[in-house]
Amino acid sequence: MSVEKIILGIDPGTTIMGFGLIKVIGKKMEFLQLNELQLKKYDDHYLKLKLIFERTIELIDTHHPDEIAIEAPFFGKNVQSMLKLGRAQGVAMAAGLSREVPITEYSPKKIKMAITGNGNASKEQVAKMLQSLLQLKELPKNLDSTDGLAAAVCHFYNQGRVEIGKSYTGWSAFVKQNEDRVKK
Repeated sequence: MSVEKIILGIDPGTTIMGFGLIKVIGKKMEFLQLNELQLKKYDDHYLKLKLIFERTIELIDTHHPDEIAIEAPFFGKNVQSMLKLGRAQGVAMAAGLSREVPITEYSPKKIKMAITGNGNASKEQVAKMLQSLLQLKELPKNLDSTDGLAAAVCHFYNQGRVEIGKSYTGWSAFVKQNEDRVKK
């Protein structure tokens, strides 16, 4: 009997949140969906965070993923951008944790490496490889959704590996693994 599970991949962002879903049957993956949440039209950063949380909850309640793979924010030069990305990632993680879905985060380099074999691959190269791997008929205009899908596929490829990134199974696990970040 083959084990089935669904993996939700998320590329968090405050302008566009990309996401993709795959179904894993045994050792094979099957494409389910990719899409994005457009947030450009909203000026209020807190409203954007609320919408990210609500959309993530909706995805979880609709597709019942067994696991979530999320892209970790990369370290850029703009501290404000990093803060906003970190918040977007945090609310997406909070949504998953509130539904007790295990979460694993991956660096952008690790995701690119898993998909293309090159940690410095472009968004276009990652998208084209996903199109080939999952037999996607066409690629979306914005590649944020393929970045979300790439996180899910990276997670599939890293199943069973001991060192795959930070993983949380719920609030208590998150707090336990991040005691240095908890205010006492």
